[in-house]
Amino acid sequence: MKRWLRIVGLAEYGGDELLIAALACGAMAWALALALGPWTALVALVPWAIVLWFFRDPERRVPDRPDALLSPADGRVQDIQEVDAPSYLGGRALRIGIFLSPLDVHVNRAPCEGTVEHLRYLAGEFLPAYNPRAPERNEAVELGLVTPLGMRVLVKQIAGMLARRIVCAVRPGARLARGARYGMIKFGSRTELYIPKRLNPQIKVQLGQKVFAGTSVVGMLP
Repeated sequence: MKRWLRIVGLAEYGGDELLIAALACGAMAWALALALGPWTALVALVPWAIVLWFFRDPERRVPDRPDALLSPADGRVQDIQEVDAPSYLGGRALRIGIFLSPLDVHVNRAPCEGTVEHLRYLAGEFLPAYNPRAPERNEAVELGLVTPLGMRVLVKQIAGMLARRIVCAVRPGARLARGARYGMIKFGSRTELYIPKRLNPQIKVQLGQKVFAGTSVVGMLP
């Protein structure tokens, strides 16, 4: 089923939701047709179209720039800050926070080539993703990558008020190509990229800028 979903441009992580939505919308169409006439069954196409739109997963052309860090998510840059890095990185880090609206593609992609060295689930609340306290208090999953040159970066998937399920489909030891899909946050969320300050990264995005997972260059490594 995952392969079929990928072929038709849908996220492989949404199989259960797509199946449930198909059954529910089919039942709605049947009930409307019996009660009000055949043409009213078309009303059921509206919620079905909304579900299909949310779980879309278009192919992306990944830039061939080994020194570039790519956006791990679609959305808008909400903040660029120097913060205390998660324990996996140590020290200080530059954090690029990306807010994903319900209209954005929600599939997460690897910001660089690397091996999964760190994977950590963090239990928490479900504050709105735009809330300044959400990065520290909401449910999240940390993914730490070490590049072929030994540099570490971290991506954090953060749940929001509507996003109640984080999918991280890789395990420690897995190798990810630059721009490769690795998970998804369902129904509105926030994704963060942490780059160690000691690497002296050059940030290539601005606050409010629209970025796309696997294609937008958000930073450059030395």
